[in-house]
Amino acid sequence: MFEALGNKLQDILDRVGRESKLTDTQVKAAMREIRMALLEADVNFTVAKDFVARVSEKAVGQDVLGSLNAGQTIVKMVHDELIETLGGQAAQPTLKTEGNVWFMVGLQGAGKTTSTGKLAAHYKAKGRRVLLVAADTQRPAARDQLEVLAKQVGVPVLKVADGETPQQTRARLDAHLKEDFRDLVIVDTAGRLQIDAALMDQLADLQSQLQPSETLLVVDAMTGQEALNVAQTFDARVNLSGLIITKMDGDARGGAALSARSVTGKPIYFSGTSEKLTGLEPFYPDRVAGRILGMGDMLGLIERAQQADLKAMEVKKPGDFDLEDLLVQLRQIRKMGPLGDLLKLIPGMSRALPEGFNVDEAQIQRIDAMISSMTLKERRNPKIIDGKRRKRIAAGSGHTVQDINRILKMHEQMKDMMKMLGRMSGPGGKGPGRGGFPQKMPPMPRNLKR
Repeated sequence: MFEALGNKLQDILDRVGRESKLTDTQVKAAMREIRMALLEADVNFTVAKDFVARVSEKAVGQDVLGSLNAGQTIVKMVHDELIETLGGQAAQPTLKTEGNVWFMVGLQGAGKTTSTGKLAAHYKAKGRRVLLVAADTQRPAARDQLEVLAKQVGVPVLKVADGETPQQTRARLDAHLKEDFRDLVIVDTAGRLQIDAALMDQLADLQSQLQPSETLLVVDAMTGQEALNVAQTFDARVNLSGLIITKMDGDARGGAALSARSVTGKPIYFSGTSEKLTGLEPFYPDRVAGRILGMGDMLGLIERAQQADLKAMEVKKPGDFDLEDLLVQLRQIRKMGPLGDLLKLIPGMSRALPEGFNVDEAQIQRIDAMISSMTLKERRNPKIIDGKRRKRIAAGSGHTVQDINRILKMHEQMKDMMKMLGRMSGPGGKGPGRGGFPQKMPPMPRNLKR
């Protein structure tokens, strides 16, 4: 979502960072460009103005102008200020031993019901006993949708009946908890296409009865500046405690997410990254700032690997890397999410990749199908795959012999690359920064990038 903004900020800071000394005129010009980049990304005007003013004030106050490494210092200031704008320290909802009741509020279509299911999956994995309350009696099939999500997660759901009063809902909830103890109750409330007084009154009445410990506003990142007005209105009526930004994997300009914390004063707890139940991540301001400025997110990459429960492969010599190893690695990496997203978590990779680069996930699946059509003996010793075997593998996987040839060639190139890297990392080898990296890497197989 932040790709356009990130590219512009990185271009500006790249130019500034190359300067050993900066003049007041250069800093003002850079700050003006940064303000324009923020405004074009739909960041709130006041937030963009204050952001630039704070960076400029720090630059003057710390006598950065004219000093050595002034460019790098400005880059660090922008990074630090971006973290503060996004919330500073990461925050998460407060969880007590018991009696946790969370209210999910927001406009219709923001992803509130789906986010409720994602929260249930997230906290069930942490050992919490979750109960979902389907209290959205306005939208058709909203209660049925939550019931389906609850079954997928494996948690019970309490459906509020049409015409049920908040007092009756409270009584039913208390009775349910006496029979089946739950230490986290998440209530999916009704949304609307626009804010109206009647809906807000109903929401306030239900909140008064259930006394939630957290009231979470679900904000659609695609709604832009209107999301900020929505947040302020909800906060005035039901006293929000935190935000969940959905559709962060979309192509929105990202300004609303950058502005939400500053405008509302409420922390962003989570961000929705996909439609899957696992597509909910805790919001870390420092990591998001790092992604925007092209610094990557290695901690996020490590956490994805841990969540995917990747098993360490048996250590082999580079020359022993066979097609069975390739298949295992591809399947393990795919557990971590789209390969294109993973590449962007590596520091500097977002700028290193050519413009428009994208990994064809369907091609990864085709590679899996072709290798899976081979026998174990063929996978472990690709040299025995002659013309007759290639025809059989192509027919079995629904591909052509030329496709099989490309996979085998790709495997040989990967083996050569691993041998080369192995020699560089061995005793006396040349590592990064010492002339050890190859001047020309083997080409990627055709169709892997588009």
